[in-house]
Amino acid sequence: MKKIRKAVIPVAGLGTRFLPATKSMAKEIIPVMDKPAVQFVVEEALAAGIEEILVITGRHKRSVEDHFDANIELEENLEAKGKDELLAMVQDSTLENIQFKRQHYPKGLGDAVALAESFVGEEPFLLMLSDNILVSEESASQALMAAYDKTGKSSVLVQEIDEDLTHLYGILDPDQAAEEGMLQAGNVIEKPQGQAPSQYAICGRYVLDKSIFQALAGQEVNPISGEIELSDALSQIAQDQGLNGLIFNGEWYEVGEPLGMVKASIQYALRHKQTGPEFKAYLRDEIIPKLKGERLGG
Repeated sequence: MKKIRKAVIPVAGLGTRFLPATKSMAKEIIPVMDKPAVQFVVEEALAAGIEEILVITGRHKRSVEDHFDANIELEENLEAKGKDELLAMVQDSTLENIQFKRQHYPKGLGDAVALAESFVGEEPFLLMLSDNILVSEESASQALMAAYDKTGKSSVLVQEIDEDLTHLYGILDPDQAAEEGMLQAGNVIEKPQGQAPSQYAICGRYVLDKSIFQALAGQEVNPISGEIELSDALSQIAQDQGLNGLIFNGEWYEVGEPLGMVKASIQYALRHKQTGPEFKAYLRDEIIPKLKGERLGG
């Protein structure tokens, strides 16, 4: 079994749910507290042992490239002022093993993934959607990579969600009940309308091999979304080769929409070593009493 060394991170979406902020900046650079959302995903990849990263970008995404590039003037300024901790933070976001490729037309996630074929070559790879921040004791990506190593099948990370939310996600249609936290998928439905086949939503992490590119090449534009859907290609993989769904029991923050971003920011602020204690006190003394007052007042 080949070692998984490469990760692909698409960031080419338009970010319309964050307008007007995304009129002039990439959605992925909007900070969760003090760190851009995309940096959480990149750090997860590196912690999982990934050696090379390809970021699929689009128009108005130059700020993503700039974020992972060196900023000589800033580093010199921080060094001169003796701000070593801030200097280390800046240098930690400067990566040598990261590449960028532009998706010229917004044809969907499937089209963005297809652009990674030459980068991936013959190797299995980790696909990570930057709208999803995952928090757990064991790295979600490491667990998914281990599932692939064990079974040799393409694998996706899933979490059981409320039934009334299934129309917002790619949903796994399992062939059988879960065994040892693993599902076998017979199909993948993108944002099902009406009754969903299950409540297992894909939460932005995939381990795939080169067969995904052949499956994508055969896909036509989805008549509902008007895009090349990754889910349609995954359905083909499930039917032809089998597809694992690894159940994720950690925290999943969907930061591609404003409420999810707020929730992630609050959780991160509570855990932040500098702001955490003061923020907890603020919530306890200022916010919670107001919420209790509103509830008591009807």
